[in-house]
Amino acid sequence: MIKAVIVDDEEKAIQSLKWELSNHSNEITIVETFTNPEEAIEFIDNNQFDCLFLDIQMPTMDGFQFLEQLNQHDFAIVITTAYNEYGIKALKHEAIDYLLKPIDSDDLGATISKIKKFNSRLLNPSKIEEVLLDFNNKYDKKKITINTDGKIIFIDPEDILFVESDGNYSTLIMTDGHRIVVTKKLKEVNSILPSHFFFRIHNSYIINLNKIKEFIKNEGYVVMESNHKIPVARQRKSDFLEKL
Repeated sequence: MIKAVIVDDEEKAIQSLKWELSNHSNEITIVETFTNPEEAIEFIDNNQFDCLFLDIQMPTMDGFQFLEQLNQHDFAIVITTAYNEYGIKALKHEAIDYLLKPIDSDDLGATISKIKKFNSRLLNPSKIEEVLLDFNNKYDKKKITINTDGKIIFIDPEDILFVESDGNYSTLIMTDGHRIVVTKKLKEVNSILPSHFFFRIHNSYIINLNKIKEFIKNEGYVVMESNHKIPVARQRKSDFLEKL
């Protein structure tokens, strides 16, 4: 799904473009619209999206001045204007298309195709992760996807013994002894693990129920196959016993 931002000083023009884009709602979604260029610049410099629909003639700054003030430029630019004399300048500013107002529906459909081609050539790491996650969810439900150390790894949950919290980080302890540190809180990790055989036994630990070797009732801890001792939180003990 293409994520788009619209910048135009006329609210009426924004609503018109939104209506035209609604005919392509299965391909593109509007994440934000702006009539104030300064507010738009702040948003664009701090957010990821795929396409910018930009008006040229705006009172405080024109569209080309707007583009020169941006810190990032890794998205498709589509110029929207009622005047046709800006075509060459638009190309010099690396716009992928130029739409004349009122915008024709067929022209917009062709523009969306160009945006798709642009994005397929310019996949940044966050988009690559999104694609891989989507692929994994659809075609390999057995594995989970973890982003760590600048790479994306696919893990069979059966290979995880337990997960330990360290504030904003979590460490996956694997059956082969490896430790994988991820920049996710334990709650986030818990949400991607299969709930039928993983259990958050303590505020600081999630365990693989299939890897428990012993449960020491009197002392309130479990012994994993690796001989790690994991405490069982008192308030989670009854739920844990139900899981067993």
